[in-house]
Formats: sequence, structure tokens, C-alpha cells
Amino acid sequence: MRILVISTDRKLFEENSGVRQRIVEYGSLVEEMHIVVFSKRQSQISNLKSQKFGNVFLYPTNSRSRWFYICDAIKIGKKILSNKGQWLITTQDPFECGWVGYWLAKKFKISLQLQIHTDFLSPYFVKESVLNKIRIYIAKFLIPRANCIRVVSERIKNSLKKDSVVLPIFVDVQKIREAPIKTDLHSRYSQFNFIILMAGRLTKEKNINFAIEAIKEIGDKNIGLIIVGGRLIEEKMPANIIFESWTDDLASYYKTADLFLLTSNYEGYGMTLVEAAAAGCKIISTDVGIAREILEEENICRVGDKNDLKEKIKKAIMGEIKSCRNLRFKAKEKYLEEYKKNWESCGF
Repeated sequence: MRILVISTDRKLFEENSGVRQRIVEYGSLVEEMHIVVFSKRQSQISNLKSQKFGNVFLYPTNSRSRWFYICDAIKIGKKILSNKGQWLITTQDPFECGWVGYWLAKKFKISLQLQIHTDFLSPYFVKESVLNKIRIYIAKFLIPRANCIRVVSERIKNSLKKDSVVLPIFVDVQKIREAPIKTDLHSRYSQFNFIILMAGRLTKEKNINFAIEAIKEIGDKNIGLIIVGGRLIEEKMPANIIFESWTDDLASYYKTADLFLLTSNYEGYGMTLVEAAAAGCKIISTDVGIAREILEEENICRVGDKNDLKEKIKKAIMGEIKSCRNLRFKAKEKYLEEYKKNWESCGF
């Protein structure tokens, strides 16, 4: 079996990235895995040619602009699929990637799997941009025409009319639990009595400003908010709000923070929630992704309700919120076995 993946994840080109490590493991399940990644010529991966590691092949589109992603990906996909064999096409989303997959699947008469990693039926998704409104129409067209659907949470599954398989992103819970503490946030930021951690891509849907405003309004300088992922805005921040660049040692951060905070407007899954829970960190999250699958009601606040968020944070500081439910996640071998079966049931 050969797999053609249509993706937007440029971290695949970073040798030590977590997503690349996962892809190598997925590739071990099949004869070959070919991944076409949307990319611009002026991006950081613009000078990279197609790469191969093991039986996994990477192809950047190196497009002139985002408006050429679809055409360029189709051109590359046609060349790949000209090699005969048993193929399955799987796409990272049911939007632009999905459209590429649909066109190729129809031309070559190959089965198509759409993956849904974001809660695109959330009202906050459609409000975010005109492009997202268009994406919803694309998804509603493509989903009924796919051979199978893979979603990453029960929340997304319950929002769809078509049958789908819930197969979350794999998180190595045991590895996080056993990881040594290399960085102690309380030692690094000894000026704070209580440290709140946020981590992830600093994109609009993550709504980092919502958390910043809540901390400002609480007004306690002994509470530190550490945001890992880069600098979101250039305006001067209070001394107790600190931005850090991305780190590969998040396990240490989770283990030494007093609270992990997620304030997204929408999430398909919420991998950082699982990671923080695995590390034993208490969590407050907006009602998104898998929050209701692993958190108690008192740990969940309403999306966009700043007063609710502030009250939850104050309760956390007072020690009045609970830890996460006991996590029961599959071992890596079992997860990979299910991943392969999911492909086989879709394409063959």
C-alpha cells in the first residue's frame, strides 16, 4: 500500500520536529508514503528540494503565492500517482488540501480519506475570516464525496452528519511522565508565586490576547503568565507577562508550572491539553476540542467569557480546581496498528 498525503505542515522539513518523527512512524506501516506540502518560494523551506528519509518522500510546492498551492500540488500529485500500485490519498484538511485530494482521487480512481483536525463548524471558525466561510462550503461539498473521514475528537464526530472514525493525534503520555525536569519555571522566574503557562502556535484562533487581558484585569503582580511560542504583539507588556520562543522541553514547563491555560476560540483536538495532563499540571481551558473528555466542568470556561475565565483562574490560585481525569491512552504500538487498519478499511 502506498499513501499520498496532502499537507500544510512545513515542520515536516525540520529534521527533529515532532511531526516529522510521527510521519516516519506512520511511513513504517506502508510500502511508501509521499507527502506534498503547501509552501511558498519565499518561505523558509523555499530552497529545499524534495527530500527522502526511509520510505517517506517530501515535496514542497514552492508556489509563487498561496493562490497557486492547489494547482502546484495537483501537478506534483499527478507525477507521483503515475507510478502504479495500490494508492490511498489522505488530506490534512477538508479545505484546500481536500480539494487537491478530491481532484486527484477522481482522476486516478483512488480512494480518498479526509482528515478533520479543526472544529470548522464552530461559529468562531466562520467569524474569523472570509476565507473560512469559503472553506466551510468546500468542506460541505467534499465530505459526502470522500470514501472515509478521520476526525481527532468526539466533538468533531458529533458535529458531522457523515460517519467518521475518531483517531486522535498520538501523544506519548508515558514519555512525558518519565521526562526529567531540565527547566524549573519557578527557579527561572522566582519573582512569581504562581505561574500560568500557555504554549502553542500564536495564531488568531488561539486567542492569546483574551488570556493577557484577563491577567491584566486580575492585577496581581505575583502571578506570572509565561507564553511559549514566540512574540504575539509588539506593544509593551506588564512585567508579569512573558513571551518565550518555542522549546522542545515543554515537559519541564508543564511539570513546573502551577496551571496550564488554553483560551482558544475553537480546537479540533488540543494536543497541549493532553501533554499538560500527562505531566500532572492543572488545567483551565475554554470549551473546545477534547476539553470535556479530560476535564471537569469547573476546569472549563465559556469561550469569550472573560469574567468566567478570571473566576476560574482565581479558583486555581486558591487551589480550588481539580486535576485532570485519569488519562487512558493507547500504547504507541496499538495506536499505529489502528492507524494502519483505518487506512486499509478506507482504501482496500
